[in-house]
Amino acid sequence: MTSDRAAADSSTDEVAASDDDGVGRPSVPYRFPGTSPIASVTAGRDDLQAGESSGDVVTVAGRIMLSRPQGRLAFAELRDWTGSVQLFAVAASSERFDELVKLNLGDWIGVTGEVVRTKRGEVSVQVANWTLLAEARVGFGDKWRGVHDVEVRYRQREVDLWANEGVRDTFLLRSRVVSTIRRRLDARGYVEVETPVLQPLAGGAIARPFVTHFNALHADFYLRIAPELYLKRLIVGGFERVYELGRDFRNEGLSPRHNPEFTMLEAYQAYADYSDMAELVEDLVAGTASEVLGTTSLTYQGRAVDLSPPWRRATLSEVIAEVTGVECDMGMSVEELRTRAASLAVAVEAGWGPGRIIYEIYERTTEHELWGPVHVMDYPEEVSPLVRSHRSKPGVVERMTPIVGGREIAEIYSELTDPDIQRARLVAQAAARDAGDDEAMVVDEEFLRALGRGMPPTGGIGVGIDRLVMLFADVASIREVLLFPALRPEHRAAGDEIDAGGPEQSRAREPGEAAAQA
Repeated sequence: MTSDRAAADSSTDEVAASDDDGVGRPSVPYRFPGTSPIASVTAGRDDLQAGESSGDVVTVAGRIMLSRPQGRLAFAELRDWTGSVQLFAVAASSERFDELVKLNLGDWIGVTGEVVRTKRGEVSVQVANWTLLAEARVGFGDKWRGVHDVEVRYRQREVDLWANEGVRDTFLLRSRVVSTIRRRLDARGYVEVETPVLQPLAGGAIARPFVTHFNALHADFYLRIAPELYLKRLIVGGFERVYELGRDFRNEGLSPRHNPEFTMLEAYQAYADYSDMAELVEDLVAGTASEVLGTTSLTYQGRAVDLSPPWRRATLSEVIAEVTGVECDMGMSVEELRTRAASLAVAVEAGWGPGRIIYEIYERTTEHELWGPVHVMDYPEEVSPLVRSHRSKPGVVERMTPIVGGREIAEIYSELTDPDIQRARLVAQAAARDAGDDEAMVVDEEFLRALGRGMPPTGGIGVGIDRLVMLFADVASIREVLLFPALRPEHRAAGDEIDAGGPEQSRAREPGEAAAQA
């Protein structure tokens, strides 16, 4: 079943009949070259009057989305990933008209014909000949007109992409965001690198890792929770500006803001501190918005967000006081901070110091209330073991978290470079791990040895790509920007439970964190 255009290319078996399955199904070609994007076919046709022919013969391909036979005429909608166009078929001049009108919704076809405007004013391709490219053997039924069941949408994304307007645009937007960020970093002299995803130790973040077994080495390895420690070793090795954009994995719960597998940008720059890196984040976010969306003034979930630099900076204690009316700072005793946490209905665990209590109060009461953009800065040392101590404020570190729309989108640090201080911090983390904290870090001797060789002053960032795309696409759930988000296995019994909560249930950390709580 080969069109005239395809037949001209069939001198080799590339367009010859496909596999014979023995059940009498129609054959399809191995290739269908020479197609034009539908958007380019329909563009620039304003001068074409109703009932006129353009004289332009084109070849297009896509899925049949609608079919309206009308006696010896037939109309259909053909859609590819750039847009849709009406097909106009006439029994007297369209090849195999009777077969064409019997096609199923969802079938892929290639069509050659002249671009015309019908008498009713619709730009169309008048079918001269056509080729079946693939059958939709699993019916879509009325799902073509929109799928609203999120279980179907996320589990059968191939249906969602065709059935719901705008879904494909979200993922095309994501692709543009990633390529724009890479280009902007490259222009600043950063070098993209790749570090191990399988790691012998889970380091660079406070998070619970996924564990796997390396058969050849007879050892357990971990899917990385962050590339931070490897990237810092590259700074030690003389790379002055490096970045990695890839997947990280944290064995935590699911929520509208969390997916165990997420995409992170981490970048490190020698001779810089957290103020320098905050300017880099502002430039990346605002510059990417301007390039991809054409503006830095957005509307997210019905509220305005202006991403134009510079962004406000405020300390953790300042934003807690603004939102809750309760003062909390590192000079207070543990007992006083426990009392203030209780007044805000924030649970505090035994053994927490003042820094951890303040951080918990912030997470539970304040972060989601900040619309921003605002850099929340100067976090407690207790929850930031990989960050350099503040140069003038005891008990805190030089760390910022940019908040936009009630969610952190990045982490920014002045990196800890002293190997002795770093060892003491990691030993304290290991002790917490031995005491039952399965998110605490371990002592990484390879990393400490590298620091011992000398690391210059360094600034670091981590940007949550999923969060950034959520902001730009104006969606509230991270699952809307992940093509295949983590889901309950289909074979799980209906009554089984799955940890689908946010931080309250799972202590899941924000995918926007670079060295999460580093």
